[in-house]
Amino acid sequence: MWVLRAAVRSGPRFSRVVRGCRAPRAAPPLPPCPVRALATFRGGLGGPEGRGPRADGRGSRTGGKEDEEEPEDAEEEDEEEEELLRRDPLLPAGTQRVCLVHPDVKWGPGKPQGTRAEWQVVEAQALVHTLDGWSVVDTTVVPTKTPGRKLIFGRGTLEHLTEKIRGSPEITAVFLNVERMAAPTKKELEAAWGVRVFDRFTVVLHIFRCNARTKEARLQVALAELPLLRSHLKNDVAHLGGRGGGSRHIMGSGESFLQVHQRLLKDKEAKIRKALDKLRRKRLLLGQQRRRREFPVVSVVGYTNCGKTTLIKALTGDAAIQPRDQLFATLDVTAHAGRLPSRLTVIYVDTIGFLSQLPHSLVESFSATLEDIRRSDLVIHVRDVSHPETELQKASVLSALRALQLPRPLLDHMVEVLNKVDLVPGYTPTEPNAVVVSALLGLGLEELKARLEGAVLRATGRRVRTLRVGLAGPQLSWLHQEATVQAVDVRPEAGVADVKVIISDPAYGRFRKLFPG
Repeated sequence: MWVLRAAVRSGPRFSRVVRGCRAPRAAPPLPPCPVRALATFRGGLGGPEGRGPRADGRGSRTGGKEDEEEPEDAEEEDEEEEELLRRDPLLPAGTQRVCLVHPDVKWGPGKPQGTRAEWQVVEAQALVHTLDGWSVVDTTVVPTKTPGRKLIFGRGTLEHLTEKIRGSPEITAVFLNVERMAAPTKKELEAAWGVRVFDRFTVVLHIFRCNARTKEARLQVALAELPLLRSHLKNDVAHLGGRGGGSRHIMGSGESFLQVHQRLLKDKEAKIRKALDKLRRKRLLLGQQRRRREFPVVSVVGYTNCGKTTLIKALTGDAAIQPRDQLFATLDVTAHAGRLPSRLTVIYVDTIGFLSQLPHSLVESFSATLEDIRRSDLVIHVRDVSHPETELQKASVLSALRALQLPRPLLDHMVEVLNKVDLVPGYTPTEPNAVVVSALLGLGLEELKARLEGAVLRATGRRVRTLRVGLAGPQLSWLHQEATVQAVDVRPEAGVADVKVIISDPAYGRFRKLFPG
């Protein structure tokens, strides 16, 4: 499972209940729809940090090489891909005052394991607060035994919620904290409550869409939206069917309304997958270039908002990195060059945060991006030790990484980093091999760099060697290009130098072949 990390916000507050019902309130209108090392990665990984998501679905967009001018024969493909990315917003624009309704399953197969309702509510509140202009004005936890039924709640509970929501004029939308609502459920609840109702999948998908900036991430979000579009299509057809319009053939084509739109969605899916496959081949090519240059790659994984980007900024000293205290702030994979104590250059890859209670289609749509983790030399698992459910989150992340079918050595030699220790006074780790840090304050970073250096050397087969080279030949220049030079002891009387280097076995073999003797 994927796990969502949320910041703790103010607790639930209950609005007063007013008896009586009014006509449904109109929903707000929807608007119309180090340089050398990093050179290897540009064009294949994500762009710079951007602003948070807007409720109208229009996030800022930046691009790397993939957005530069291409040959004329590729312009038509680019226009077609841009057409695939044009779609209507998932959520209404403007300020929204949300009533959060959390169905608390007390027992049975639907009961969440290892967590409590109060922390599920905190997660849901953090999702709402991620959206510009959205706030939670009321929170209600409702016990339920049958979360899978059509209206989720029993008759008495539904009547109580209806009375409460309709009697609270400040409420403009309802966030029902369930994974997915069936289209008929959404329709009936909106009719009963008189406001728009959204589930967890729709809210998270909207945030993903707003935070996706590279073409690859935007295409992956578009792919994840297709099940939602198919669900809406079935609901529209059912509505038309009641008036005899759902099964009528269109323009003598022999296809019904449903068949036409199903075919269009199928065609759209095929085009999106084709475009993603093209970008995936480009990513593989960049990976081959990286392996030729032999830059070690370290993937940084963890919960969204656990401090991955802040840690990378602390390790690299890159002032251009701007972490945001926000869920899913990193959706595009980005690469950053940094140096270890031995002067060895490594590439830190900032990956998408993990999340929970989402359909498999959303996870599957980002599989291409997550391939970067599988091709890494080392994985850092960043944990937020200030979170009350940090152990549960750790187990969930490890489960997700196993589901990605990571090579066994990556899992066995993963470096665990316990972040945000500054928020837990007197913290004592229980994990013997974990490194305790505060990425924000810079605590524990030297110990972490030393641990990473040893792990990278072991994972990549690099060794520390002392090589004697002639001062007049090209050997020293070659070593500076192909290895990490740590020290040079010049002996001018002999015309040679003893060079201490970190070098891989393949590079050492090439050195001996080029400069025998």
